[in-house]
Amino acid sequence: MVWGVTTQPARLNDGGFMENIKKKIEELKREIIRHNKLYYVEAAPVISDGKYDELFKKLKKLEAKYPEYASGDSPTRSVGAPVANKFVKVEHSALMLSLDSVNDSAGAEHFDKTCSKEIHEEIDYIAEPKLDGISIELVYENGHFKGGSTRGDGRTGEDVTLNLKTVKGVPKRLSGKRIPRHLSVRGEVMMHIKDFQELNKKQIEDGAAPFRNPRNVAAGSMRQLDYRITAGRKLRIYCYRILKISESLPNTQYEAIKLLREMGFDTPPNIKECRDISAAIKYHHDMEKRRDELDYEIDGVVIKINSLSFQEKLGTRTSNPRWAVAYKFKPRKEITQLVNIVVQVGRTGVITPLALLQPVEVGGVTVSRATLHNMDRITKLGVKIGDYVKVHRAGDVIPYIGEVIKEKRTGKEKTFHFPRKCPSCGAELEWEDVFCRCPAGLSCPKQMKETILNYVSKGAAGIDGFSIKSVELLYSKNLLKKISDIYALKREDLLGLDTWQEKKTENLLRQIEKSKDITLDKFIFGLGIKNVGRHIAVVLADKFGTLEKIISSDEETLTDINEIGPEIAKSITGFLKNKENISEIERLKKYGVVIHERKTNRLGKLAGKKVVFTGTLKTMTRLLAKEKVEAEGGEVSSAVGAGTDIVVAGENAGSKLDKAKSKNIKVLSEKEFREMVID
Repeated sequence: MVWGVTTQPARLNDGGFMENIKKKIEELKREIIRHNKLYYVEAAPVISDGKYDELFKKLKKLEAKYPEYASGDSPTRSVGAPVANKFVKVEHSALMLSLDSVNDSAGAEHFDKTCSKEIHEEIDYIAEPKLDGISIELVYENGHFKGGSTRGDGRTGEDVTLNLKTVKGVPKRLSGKRIPRHLSVRGEVMMHIKDFQELNKKQIEDGAAPFRNPRNVAAGSMRQLDYRITAGRKLRIYCYRILKISESLPNTQYEAIKLLREMGFDTPPNIKECRDISAAIKYHHDMEKRRDELDYEIDGVVIKINSLSFQEKLGTRTSNPRWAVAYKFKPRKEITQLVNIVVQVGRTGVITPLALLQPVEVGGVTVSRATLHNMDRITKLGVKIGDYVKVHRAGDVIPYIGEVIKEKRTGKEKTFHFPRKCPSCGAELEWEDVFCRCPAGLSCPKQMKETILNYVSKGAAGIDGFSIKSVELLYSKNLLKKISDIYALKREDLLGLDTWQEKKTENLLRQIEKSKDITLDKFIFGLGIKNVGRHIAVVLADKFGTLEKIISSDEETLTDINEIGPEIAKSITGFLKNKENISEIERLKKYGVVIHERKTNRLGKLAGKKVVFTGTLKTMTRLLAKEKVEAEGGEVSSAVGAGTDIVVAGENAGSKLDKAKSKNIKVLSEKEFREMVID
């Protein structure tokens, strides 16, 4: 069965059945093309290699069975993805094809039989690790490095010469006795696991988002417009194939590898000559056992016919050579090694330990990090650096460590100790129960960056165009050191930055100007006061009406308000009595920020009603839905209780819907809710 398609022959008059087949093929094509772009062009894949392979094989199988619906533009007949526009296009010296893949020994044996049918001689193989990086062509003229390009669509790639000059393993000048007039070779730019973990550790300590896996780093680094960014990452290249040479080729692939080494290239580690397919299969099994010991990511091995004349005789298919195959490993499932523990500083100064993991597939998603929450959680788990752990995903979303596999310990594991000083600003850390906190507040760079991101978010000022990357960039250029700096940004400041063109700049400046009119509740939330989320910000805005009245209130006054306890009251007064914070509020006003009273509709359709949402809303975000309820005088609650008046049920509604029905609480569909508050 394939996608619900019966294996029995379709009836000729069954137009609906065949139309369904055509639709499935088109859907698969669109999905695979989208994933190709995410993987090859944007270096941001959203599914695992295994899931991608499943989609690809489904499409191949359907196209083979129903060739009338197979088109020339199908991803099964092309390589990689189209070349992006921001780099100069370069035509390759020879085709750079992808590899067909197998998942078991039977597949490898079938590959051997297919080759033997045409060769009619004994075949020996060469096997090597399938390195997980980005394919590159390097070109040399008279022994000197001329340039290099990405694989692109297999025929044309992107000129990334400047970036390649910063990569370890790219010889600027060839060595040895046999230096050809012209040479082009294929290699894989990649990052070793140790260097990847060090980079992610630095990313987290600097307040930047960690990378997902080494392959993403390599691909993203090769496509940087600023080669200095690439130079700051420890990339290296391993070359494994001569694409074109002005002199005669060696007789075998193994001899070609030796020639590349003589000329100064690094070649893939652990390459092995195999007398037959059985030896190549054994090599695969041995490498799979050693996988966790290696300092580089591989997801299988590549088996190639050793004889170059045999390779030429077999030739290629549309998108892959007939003389080579990728024999994939089983995906890592759930159990992986905890390589390091680093800490990150949150918006309110809380220091959260984060586990850096050997990338592992969990529920079809590659996971390379997981939160450890706090020191109490680390102690209860008994986890150490170097441990093998079982990874779960809470609600299929947030990765966390469920248990430690203590029987896999070697004695080399290390106990984690919390730092004494903030990794961002160096302030002495303070403990509050099981939580560790940096007391520096907005004078801590990491807390300030998080506060800026909070201020521009949809729940606050709602300035579209500010991403984590743009805030990081503006902060590094000293253009954004506090919230009020947002309103000091000038057109010429932004146009002077990499990738900031006229349209992007104008859009952001327009959004910034628009955000100067802000309601009191959104402004309070945007300030990032500890323990003050959106709901408490609304409570404060409704109770006091103006910011000045909130500033002048004391803890006793605040604790008299329903839902505000001593801890929240202390956070509010502590923040608003701080001279620097008050000065920042005054700076915002001077730049033209006008804080309006939050309008409540006491006569609205939901006045005095408590509303609970459950399931997935398809036509609006939860934040927008909440705002619509509040605009009609209602209040949104997270749980169904005695005071609940309405439950809005989206798709896949859960136990809240069942509870509402059992209590005879009014239930609205998303459409009915929209008709009430919008349409």
